[in-house]
Formats: sequence, C-alpha cells, structure tokens
Amino acid sequence: MLPRMARAKRYWLFKSEPDVYSIDDLKRDGSTYWEGVRNYQARNLLRDDIKKGDEVLFYHSRIKPMGVAGIAKVTRGGYADPSQFDKKHKYFDPKANEDNVRWYVVDLSFVSKFDEVVTLEDLKAEAKLADMMVVQRGARLSIQPVTAAEFKVVKKMGTA
Repeated sequence: MLPRMARAKRYWLFKSEPDVYSIDDLKRDGSTYWEGVRNYQARNLLRDDIKKGDEVLFYHSRIKPMGVAGIAKVTRGGYADPSQFDKKHKYFDPKANEDNVRWYVVDLSFVSKFDEVVTLEDLKAEAKLADMMVVQRGARLSIQPVTAAEFKVVKKMGTA
C-alpha cells in the first residue's frame, strides 16, 4: 500500500461586509464558522476544496475603501451549514434537510489584522497581482482561490 500524499496548503480570499462580520469581530471571537454563503460556486469550494490548515485573506467588501483587512486560518473543513435547517434563521432553506444538505460552512480562526487595509486599488496597482481574481472585472464571488505567491505578496503589503 502506498503512503497517502499530504495535501498542499491552499489559499483563499473570503469577502465579508464589515457591518455584518469584520476582522475585528473575528479577532474578538477568536474563531467562527463562515455562514451565509448562498452561491453554488462558492458553496462547492466550501464543500470540496477548502480544508483545515488553509489560509484566508479576510476582505472587507461594500465599504470604502474595500480591501484585505487581515488573515484567518481554516480550522475545520466543509460541513453542513446548521442555519439552513433552522426555520427561525435568516439563512433557513426550506429545500434543505439532513438528507439533502444544500449549504456548507467552514470554521475560521483569527491570525492577524493588518495595520492598514490593503485596498482594492493597492491590489490593482501591484503588478504581481495582475491575475488575482479579486482585481478582475466582474469577479464578485464571495470566496475566491488565491495562489501562494499572491497570498505572500498581499501579506507583505499588509504587514509592511
């Protein structure tokens, strides 16, 4: 029997409106589960691709200036979003049940907050980030893959 190959750590950008949940909220809480994703492409990433140990750029959206506010780490890979089953919850889904899980979450823990937000304009101005999904026109997905090189550049920009 061949030994199992370890999966390489992956990197992501998660968008959140700071008036809903901010990097300061994550810092205060220490950890959370990432709820409320109701886009199938993002759901599939949560369910299939995002794993414990992956790192996340925490992006504040729908605020001026928008940008990366800090870093989080995935502490538990995808599992059923409990809110989809709760009739009193704003993310309740009447089509979901234990045999038909429709939505997924992951657990995140706080790693660091940048002194200054790395703004979308900063990201667009950095030539090494020209292919990063968040700087592309029409790239509105709330969860996006990020390359290791892109993650390193953004982290350096946020801690400089």
